[in-house]
Amino acid sequence: MQYAKAFLIKLVLTLGVLFIVLGLFFNVSLADIIIISLALAIIAFIGDMVVLPKIGNMIAAAGDLILSFLVVWGLGSYLFDGDISLMSTALLSSLFVAAGELYYHRYLRDHVFINVDKPNNISRVNHSHRMQMEVADDFHDLQPKESDKK
Repeated sequence: MQYAKAFLIKLVLTLGVLFIVLGLFFNVSLADIIIISLALAIIAFIGDMVVLPKIGNMIAAAGDLILSFLVVWGLGSYLFDGDISLMSTALLSSLFVAAGELYYHRYLRDHVFINVDKPNNISRVNHSHRMQMEVADDFHDLQPKESDKK
C-alpha cells in the first residue's frame, strides 16, 4: 500500500509540474501532458525504487533531471506542435520536475525506505543478509609460555 501511495504522489507531482510548465507557459494540450506525465512517472518511479536506496537523494535527483529531459524531449517531438521550442520545454520542465523530486525523495526516505542516505541501504522489501565475522582467542595459545622456554 505504501508503494501505491508513493506512486500516486509521484504521478500527481509530475502532472502538476508539467501542467504548470507545459500547459501554462507553452500551451501544450492536456492530453499530451497526461501522456508525458504517465510515462515519466512510471519510468521514474521504477528508477527511484531501484536506484534511490543505493545512491542517495542528490544523485537520484540529478538522474531524474536527465530522465525527465529525455522523456519530455522524446515524447514532445511526437506530440507537440511544430511551433513549440522543444529544447526549452524539455529543459524548463526537467528543472522543475527535479526540484520537486528533491522533496519527493525525502518522502520516500521517511515513509518507504530505511536509511536512504547512508551506504549499503536497504528498503523494507529487500532485506539484505549481513555477514558477521567471528574472532576467537585460540591464537594466543600458540605463543610459547615462560615455562616452555627453559
